[in-house]
Amino acid sequence: MCLAIPAQVIEMKDNEHAVVDMGGVRKQISTALLDEIAVGDYVIVHVGYALNRLDPDEAEETLRLFAELAATTEAL
Repeated sequence: MCLAIPAQVIEMKDNEHAVVDMGGVRKQISTALLDEIAVGDYVIVHVGYALNRLDPDEAEETLRLFAELAATTEAL
């Protein structure tokens, strides 16, 4: 199973690469599949590629749910 996760763009490297923050982990990704991305945008990342841009509220809610799931799993 593969999982695409929300990440926030923290730095643009060039027209086709950016650095994102994924829960405190910073990673360089390709933005070649998207037309326009800016610092502060949230994107869905899968295997190193930004697949689409997310609404900030939706991204925050998804990240909150992932954190809640991780906390529940650790408690078990």
